[in-house]
Amino acid sequence: MDIQFIGENLLPGKLGQFFIVLAFASSLLSAIAYFFAVKNKDLQDKSWAKIGRIAFLTNLVSIIGIGSILFYLILNHYYEYNYVYQHSSKTLPVYYIISAFWEGQEGSFWLWAFWQSILGAILIWKARTWENSVMTVVAFSQALLTSMLLGVEVFGQRFGSSPFILLREAKNLKEFAPMVFNDPENYKNYLKFITDGNGLNPLLQNYWMVIHPPTLFLGFASMVVPFAYGIAALWQRRYKEWVKPVLPWTLFAVMILGTGIIMGSFWAYEALNFGGFWAWDPVENASIIPWLTLIAGVHVLIAYKNTGHAFFTAMVLILVSFLLVLYASFLTRSGILGDTSVHSFTDLGMFGHLIAYNVIFLVIAVYFVVTRWKELPITHKDEETYSREFWMFIGALVLTVACLQIIFTTSVPVFNRAFGTNFAPPKVGAIQYYNQWQAPFAVLITLISGFSQFLKYKRTDPRKFYSSLISSFVFSLVITGGFVWLTNVYTNLMYVLLTFSCVFAVLSNARILSGAFVGKGGKLIGSAIAHIGFAILLLGALVAAATSKPISVNKDKFIPVRDFEKNQKPGENIMLYKNEPKKMGEYTVTYLSDTTIAPNTYYKINFKKIDEKTGKVKEDFDLNPNIQENGKMGMVASPDTKHYLTTDIYTHITSAAEKKSEHGEHEGHSEDENYKAPRVVTLGVNDTLHINGAVLTVKPINSNPVVKDLTIAPGDLAIGLPLEINVSGKIYKTEPLFMVKGNNTFDFARKVDELGLRFRFTKVLPDQGKFELMVYEKPQQAKDWLVFKSIEFPYINLYWVGTIVMVIGFLISIFRRKKELKAN
Repeated sequence: MDIQFIGENLLPGKLGQFFIVLAFASSLLSAIAYFFAVKNKDLQDKSWAKIGRIAFLTNLVSIIGIGSILFYLILNHYYEYNYVYQHSSKTLPVYYIISAFWEGQEGSFWLWAFWQSILGAILIWKARTWENSVMTVVAFSQALLTSMLLGVEVFGQRFGSSPFILLREAKNLKEFAPMVFNDPENYKNYLKFITDGNGLNPLLQNYWMVIHPPTLFLGFASMVVPFAYGIAALWQRRYKEWVKPVLPWTLFAVMILGTGIIMGSFWAYEALNFGGFWAWDPVENASIIPWLTLIAGVHVLIAYKNTGHAFFTAMVLILVSFLLVLYASFLTRSGILGDTSVHSFTDLGMFGHLIAYNVIFLVIAVYFVVTRWKELPITHKDEETYSREFWMFIGALVLTVACLQIIFTTSVPVFNRAFGTNFAPPKVGAIQYYNQWQAPFAVLITLISGFSQFLKYKRTDPRKFYSSLISSFVFSLVITGGFVWLTNVYTNLMYVLLTFSCVFAVLSNARILSGAFVGKGGKLIGSAIAHIGFAILLLGALVAAATSKPISVNKDKFIPVRDFEKNQKPGENIMLYKNEPKKMGEYTVTYLSDTTIAPNTYYKINFKKIDEKTGKVKEDFDLNPNIQENGKMGMVASPDTKHYLTTDIYTHITSAAEKKSEHGEHEGHSEDENYKAPRVVTLGVNDTLHINGAVLTVKPINSNPVVKDLTIAPGDLAIGLPLEINVSGKIYKTEPLFMVKGNNTFDFARKVDELGLRFRFTKVLPDQGKFELMVYEKPQQAKDWLVFKSIEFPYINLYWVGTIVMVIGFLISIFRRKKELKAN
C-alpha cells in the first residue's frame, strides 16, 4: 500500500465514492425521517417530513454527482478505474460511450437509482397527503439500491460493487500480465502499459442500446411507486382512497416498461443475428413477467374503483409486480442464468445482497397484508357473469397463470441450485416451447379484451350484450378468413384462433372507440386504443413468426464455416463469391465489396429483382451487414434489413473469408507468411530477371541511402540496391537496404504492393561484384467469399405499429386519470 503509483488520477474516484456513501446515508436518513413523520400524531409538526425531504433531495444531488463523475472518467479514458477499463475504449464514439456507461452492473444500478430518485422528487412535489408514507417506502428502496454501489466490506462481507474501484484493486496485475508487472518499476508505472480498455460488447454498439436501457430502467424504477402506494394504503388503513392516486402511476409504469421491452425487441431485431425480435431469453422473460402482472393489476384496480370488488386481488397484483422486478434483478444479476441466457450479468459477489433486497420487501408486503387481513374491504357478493368486472378479473387470472408458466420455466436454474436438482431448462432461443404454451393464453386475453368492452359494470342486459357482439363476431370471421388466406397461416389451428381473437379485439374496441367519438363512452377511449394496439402487436408477432421464411435457400453441398458460425441449417445459407451474381429465389444477389473500419468489416450485398420476360430491373437495393473481430467474443455478426411497407428482408453474415490486417499480415505472424517461398538470386548491376511477365533490372548501388527514422552512426555501413520493374512499359521502383552495424548485419525489405512482390537485399559478394537478392511473390489471390442468411418477415410492421398505438392508448388513460385526481 506504500507503493507510489505513477499517473493515477485518484481525486475523481474518491469524490465519486464520497457521493455513493452520501447517497446511501441520505436515502436511509430520508426513509427513517419519513417513517417517524408517519408515526408522529401531531399534524402541525412537519419537522420529520422536512428532514425527509432534505435528505432525499440530497440523495438526488449525490446520484447526479456519481453519474457525472463516472461519465467524466469514461469519456476521458481513465483506465486506472476498473469499470472504465472493462467497458470503454478509445475507439468508441461518444454515443457508444454512453452505452458503455450502463453496460456493467454498477452503471445499470446507478441508472435505476437515478430514475428512482427523480420519481421520488416528483412524489415529494405531488403526493400531498400520501407523501410521508409513500416516500418512506421509496426512500427505503433507494437506500437498498444505492447500497448495491457501495463496494465496502463490513466484518468480511462485501456490500455492493463500486464503479470507482481501481483496476489494480480489482485485478492482481502480476497475474494479469506477469511478464510485465513482475518488474517493480513496471508495476509502479502500470498505466503506461494499459493503452486501451476492453471496449463495449459489439452487440451493444447499436443506437437502440443508447435509449433502450434508460427506458427499461425507468420502467423498473416506476414500479416502486404503485408498490409504495399499496404499502401506504395498508399501513395507514386508507383502503378506498389509494385507487385514484395510484392509477396514473400504475398506467405510467405499464406504459414505460412496455415501451422499454419493445425497444429491446427493436434492438434484438436490428443488432442480433438470431433472426427475430423475441427469443424468450430468460432476461427477456424477467422483464415481461412484472409487466404482465401489472397489466392484470391495472384491470382489477379499475374494476375495484368502479364496483368495490376484488380489492385484495388488486392489492396483491400491485405488490407482486414490484416484487417480481426485484426477482428479475436477482435472476439477471446474480449470475444464476449465466448458462441459459445470452445477455445476463455475471456474478459480482452480490448473490446474498440481491436475495436480501428481495426478502426484505417480500417480508414488508406479507406483513402488511397479513396484519390488515381482517380489515380489508373484501366483498362476498356473487359476481355477475354479465359484468365487466367479472371478465376483467378472469382476464387478470389468465395473465397471472401465463406469467406463472414463464416464471416456472425461467426459474429452473434457481430450483436446481436451491434443491440440488438437475432439470434442463429450454435452451436459448427455444421459441417454439414458449409459443405453444403462451398462444392459448394470448387467445383468451384478446377475446376477453374484445367482448368485455360491451359489458357494463355490475350488470349488463344479456340481449344488448349479444346484439352488440354479433356484428363484431361476424366481421371478425370474414376478415380472419381473408387474412389467414393472405398470410398462409391456415396450416396451424392455434395460429388461426389467435388471428381471429386479435381481429375480434381490434374490431370490438374500434366499435367502442367510434361510439366514444360521437359522445358515448368517452371514458373508454384510452383503454380501447390500448387494447387495439396490443391486439395489433400480437397479430404482427404471430404473422412474422408464423410466416417468416429463409429466402437464402441453396443446394450447395459445402459451405465454409468460421468460428462464429452457428449454421445448424446450411441449406438456409447461401454462398457468394465476390462480383459473381447468383440467383436466390426472386432475387439476383451479388457480393460487391467489403470495407474494414476496425474492428468492423461491412459487406455490400446487392439485391436485384429482374423481370424474366422483359429483363427490366423491378427492384435494386444494397444491404450492409457486418462482422466484428472481437477479442472477448470471437467473431460477432450484426444484420442489416431492407424495410418495405408489408415485409422486411433481414440479412446477416454467417461466414466469410478471413480478412488480412491493414498491413497484410496476421497479428503476431511474420510478413513472409503472406508470400510464397522466396527465390534467392545473385545479380550484378544491370542484370535482369523475369518475374511473372515483368522484367526486373538492377541499377547501380546507392552508398548514401536516406531512410526515415533510421540513424546511421559513424562506422556503420548502409547501402541501397535500386531496382526497376518494367511491366508492359510501366516502371515501378524500389530500393531494399543492406546494413552492417558492428559485427551484425541487417536488411530492410521493400514491397511493391501493386505487383505482389517483396525484396530483401541479404548479402554483398564483393569478390564477384554481385549481390544476393531474395524475391518474394504473393500466391494468386484466392477469391473473397461470404455466406449469408436472408429471412423474409411478412407484416412485421404490424408489430411496431401496434406498439405505438398501445402507448398512445396508455397516454390518453394516464391524462384522464390525472384529471380525475385533480377534480378531487
